[in-house]
Parts: sequence; structure tokens; C-alpha cells
Amino acid sequence: MEKNEHPAFRAEGLTKLYGSGESRVYALRGVDLEVPRGEMVVLLGPSGSGKSTLLNILGGLDSPTEGRVYFDSWELTAFDDEHLTRFRREYVGFVFQFYNLIPSLTARENVALVTEIAEEPMTPERALELVGLGKRMDHFPAQLSGGEQQRVAIARAIAKQPRVLFCDEPTGALDSKTGIVVLEAIARVNHELGTTAMVITHNAAIAAMADRVLHMADGQIQQTELNSHPCDPHELSW
Repeated sequence: MEKNEHPAFRAEGLTKLYGSGESRVYALRGVDLEVPRGEMVVLLGPSGSGKSTLLNILGGLDSPTEGRVYFDSWELTAFDDEHLTRFRREYVGFVFQFYNLIPSLTARENVALVTEIAEEPMTPERALELVGLGKRMDHFPAQLSGGEQQRVAIARAIAKQPRVLFCDEPTGALDSKTGIVVLEAIARVNHELGTTAMVITHNAAIAAMADRVLHMADGQIQQTELNSHPCDPHELSW
């Protein structure tokens, strides 16, 4: 496949409906979207605006009620559970607000859990070096700060060399100084590996580091903002 022949993601008419009758709730209302490969995308919006639902559908963790999602040339919405599992395992890395590290394993061992099942992984050491934890590999989670634990989670997500990195409120539990270090790790992965990165946040200041900002409200993308000069994370403040 030629580079840039297809965008990383394309979505058409995505609707997600929970419940039925008078209790039904629309999490997404006819979302159309195109994300070029290699971009840093920030999704901004209040709680309940549909950010996490959209990311979960793009990442193969959930299915839309209506609409289609394409990853490169593949229609994800036509995949069965087996193919969706393979897609998530081989192409997508997930980072959440809570680190979900195994307390009895070192940073290196937490990352190695992923490299042992990936097709073409980088070494745990390389992944931890990328997020600035080369000297903390043999520490257990309890010996690491919150920001360091989140960077271990990022290293674990990128160790399988995914094409896409999804981050749902990765700085939500961190102070601004620590959060900026975590964002620097995400930006480095985006720049050095060419990984398409999509970051959910309610923090508008983070938008300045994005190539593309999606403003979400009421289950819709209300505005798409292109940033011709994204800033480095260390220039952010909030």
C-alpha cells in the first residue's frame, strides 16, 4: 500500500444509541470524520459529549448503532469479533487515565507482557527509553510517581509498534508539570514513530500541541480546527 493512499480513519454517519423508548440516549449523532495518517489529534469537549464513545468505536472496542468506520482500506464496521480483536492487538495502542499496571511486575516486565504477544514488537527497553524511563526499568509501580506510571502505560501501548495510539484523558489524574512530561512522551511517539495519535481531554490548553482539534458537544463534532504550527508540550501551561 502506498503511503497516504488512505487516511488512518474515515467515519461516515456514526450514531451510537443507548437504551430504548423514552430512556434512550444518543452518545453520537451522525459523526463524519477523516483523520490523516501520522497526525496528532486532540478531541475536546465536556463530559458526555461523545469523545470516549467515538474513540472506542474507532479503536474497535465498541460498535456504532449506525454508520461506517474505515481504517486504511478496511471497513471495521464489517469485521466480526475475531477480526476486531486482531485489529486491536496488531494496530492499536490504548492509554487510559488510570494506568492499570500490574503491581508485582517491574516497569520492564509490565511492558514485556505486550511484546510477548505482538507480531513485530520493539524491545521493552526501547519502549521505555522512548518515554524517558531508561533508568527506571527495574522499578515496581509503587516505586514510581504517577507521571512515571503513566509513561510506563504509554511504553506498554507503543511497544507493539501500533499504527494508532488512543489516549483517553492521559493527564486527567496528574498535575500540570507532570502532565506535560506525559504529553511530551506522546508527542515523541507521534513524531519519531509516525504513529497517528488521538488524545481525549477536557483541557483546552492541550489543543495547542495538536495538528487537528475536534470540538465535540452533544454527540457531534461541532468544529474542526487545523493548527499549522503545533507547539511543543513544554510550551503548554494550564
